[in-house]
Amino acid sequence: MSDVQSEIKQAEDLMRKAIDHLEQELTKVRAGRANPNMLEGIRVDYYGSEVPLTQVSNVNTPDARTITIQPWEKKMIEPIEKAIIASNLGFNPSNNGEQVIINVPMLTEERRKDLVKAAHKEGENARISIRGARHKALDGIKKLVKDGLSEDLGKDAEAEVEKRTGIYNKKVDVLLEAKEVDIMKV
Repeated sequence: MSDVQSEIKQAEDLMRKAIDHLEQELTKVRAGRANPNMLEGIRVDYYGSEVPLTQVSNVNTPDARTITIQPWEKKMIEPIEKAIIASNLGFNPSNNGEQVIINVPMLTEERRKDLVKAAHKEGENARISIRGARHKALDGIKKLVKDGLSEDLGKDAEAEVEKRTGIYNKKVDVLLEAKEVDIMKV
């Protein structure tokens, strides 16, 4: 693979990572319906170690407003509740002695608009990452031209980087539009 192709591939890999990260962050922005991904990132004290919630329990959504967490050991109910409260996600867990139950409250119009803003902020972070990847690739291509690559090949490579940047920016737009529709749906 030529150095030019390597620069383009590196840029595209970074852009893909930005999109993957955006998708992951958008799953954390809750849209009013219960979703096990809302609890992703919560870590529970398990015999002195911090472990992901999914390693000590089963997380399910029996209906659109409820998340149930079935710990594999009953004595984990209290640490799971503490971890959920400490996560500042705005959930108030309860338990029935067997499992932890979270009732996901309905979102107010104002809260929905705040969540849309949060989603757009994540989208802007993804765009910044994409621009950074583009900038890095263009700098690499300019260096290759300076080191002897023909200017025509350099211009073609720059055009390819710009094309891919546009493609990934459109993916950001599509993801944000879908998330906004999801959040604003009552």
